[in-house]
Amino acid sequence: MSTLSMSVGEKIRAIREAESLTREEFGVLLDIPIGTLKRYETNRIGSVGGDVLMKIAQHPQFTKYTMWLMTGNIAPEVDQISPALSPDGQNSISSPQNGQKAG
Repeated sequence: MSTLSMSVGEKIRAIREAESLTREEFGVLLDIPIGTLKRYETNRIGSVGGDVLMKIAQHPQFTKYTMWLMTGNIAPEVDQISPALSPDGQNSISSPQNGQKAG
């Protein structure tokens, strides 16, 4: 599925799965009820509230996805990636310029 056609709920699910987290684990980290999270991910709730988006964007484990979550764009040079570019899940990405951890 193209990033442009993904709903915010689908993006939340992609982030959670890229980080190898269950809904329960993700919900606990962000203080989001599991039922609410499931409804977001399955598009039963059409609009994700700004408070939920801020919880994800400001959580240290998920800040690398902020630009992609909000706009669908990425900027790896400033550590803004999509879940597809995070094969190591919870680990930070490496900077291709110098081989050091970027996050």
